[in-house]
Amino acid sequence: MINKTKVISTVGPVTAEKEQIKRLMLNGTDVIRINMSHADYNFCRNVVESVNQLNEELKMNVALLMDITGPEVRIGKFVNGEAFFRKGDRVRIYMDEVLGDNTKFSVSYPKMIQYVKYNSIINVKDGLMQMEVIEILQDFFVCEVLNDAIIGSNQNISISGVKFKLPFLSYKDEADITMAHKLNFDFISVPFVECSKHILAINDLLINLQNEHINIIAKVETEDGVNNIDEIVRVADGIMIARGDLGVSVSMERVPGIQKKLIKKAHASGIVSIVGTELMSSMEKMARPTRAEVSDVANAVLDGADAIMLSGETTIGKYPIETLKLVEKIIKSAELDIDYEEYLNTNNLTNDITSIISMNVASAAIKIKSCAIIAPTNSGYTARLMSRFRPCCPIIAVSPNRNIVKSLQLNFGVTPVLIEELNSFDKIIELSKDITLKLISTQPGDKVIITGGYPFNEVKYTNFMKIEEL
Repeated sequence: MINKTKVISTVGPVTAEKEQIKRLMLNGTDVIRINMSHADYNFCRNVVESVNQLNEELKMNVALLMDITGPEVRIGKFVNGEAFFRKGDRVRIYMDEVLGDNTKFSVSYPKMIQYVKYNSIINVKDGLMQMEVIEILQDFFVCEVLNDAIIGSNQNISISGVKFKLPFLSYKDEADITMAHKLNFDFISVPFVECSKHILAINDLLINLQNEHINIIAKVETEDGVNNIDEIVRVADGIMIARGDLGVSVSMERVPGIQKKLIKKAHASGIVSIVGTELMSSMEKMARPTRAEVSDVANAVLDGADAIMLSGETTIGKYPIETLKLVEKIIKSAELDIDYEEYLNTNNLTNDITSIISMNVASAAIKIKSCAIIAPTNSGYTARLMSRFRPCCPIIAVSPNRNIVKSLQLNFGVTPVLIEELNSFDKIIELSKDITLKLISTQPGDKVIITGGYPFNEVKYTNFMKIEEL
């Protein structure tokens, strides 16, 4: 059976080569992510070219997600790319650029020193390392390290309880969004979204670029973002629960409850939800995860997330493919415990024709034990709405538009398939049966439900359902 919960794999130093990207794609990756906090134009272009070539070679439709930097302060570069800090070490933090080591490093925000006070707590890499300020001078301040940690170049840095006055979008962010447009990315994830205006600012940029394809994912990682989630989900195409920075902004014991709340908000609004950060982080160095990490992935699935995201595990980890394979196994097992009838009964949708038909399709799929729902689509609308009902079987969305196919890669349960044309009703039914037989292990007499809007190129809403026996 095809997994319904999607997997995003971030590409980095250990997975940037085409052969490694191919292995990621063949082992369950639905979306390839590039984090622009650690990538440049050449890296980005090379990865995109590899993914596009592999999609053609492998007959796949893996999508592309760009994570822009956003209003975040980062440390500079280290000699050899990283440094080991011991508890009790004293470290100078410079406002001007210096090459870092275990005694000093610089930050990307020269005004940071204005926010520092004696005894301020400095958090590096989502709090992996904490330091206390013990001395403040004109061009740098001195901290005492509070715990052992290995820190790499370009990691985030913050001050507990302090909010920097940074512009929401930098010139680099705007340039990166333009690059995402030129390279035909499918999704952009936007850090530190705290209100609807932040999403609308990105939307305005895309309108100016005449780009109607890119979907905007709001990263919720501050308390203001959590508090304003209702207005955010009204304008975003999806949300990402970025638990690293969120666990610094709020007390970490609140994060699991917030995760559940945000997933429910996204689901009720009909947008996708993504859970990220430290899902399998122990596998960056070890071949096996902890049992707590296995439970974390499973609980994200059971909470109703559309997708989970791997970061360090597939960028710098020693076991990227092994991690991905194990995540796929955990997802497959967790999905057996999903209560699909509960999802169906708790959906509060409007009484329009598309919603009524979609609800009945999901209900019928349970009653007849359908092996698949086929959704021919020109816009992706029917498939997205069906995903919201969380039917018990895969939704195979067939479309002649590659952009639409790739835009569905984050929706729970949707397996998008590119076809040549969407015209004849009879041809689509026969094609749908053939596709189902190729993708899913079936038995004679198994049933599929076909639903969509007909005539395909004229009707903009769902107006039919048809049950076919294989």
